[in-house]
Amino acid sequence: MIKPLADRVLIEPKEAETKTAAGLYIPDTAKEKPQQGKVIAVGPGKKDEPMEVKKGDEVLYGKYAGTEITVDDQKYLIVKQSDILAIL
Repeated sequence: MIKPLADRVLIEPKEAETKTAAGLYIPDTAKEKPQQGKVIAVGPGKKDEPMEVKKGDEVLYGKYAGTEITVDDQKYLIVKQSDILAIL
């Protein structure tokens, strides 16, 4: 398993919407990048900045935040705690 360092957080992004509220299907080229996800692991934090998020939290993060990685065909995102906008 991946263990983030310092103030970084490992997030499993939520799947992008495939259908609109009206029932129309959205093609892959027009899908919005997801901005929500579930926290899978958190780093230990920094001396002057304790970690506010914990494993299992649903979070909202910046659209272009973090680094995308793929492990065993599963996509994850590693972001700094400061890139997380809110806990849902």
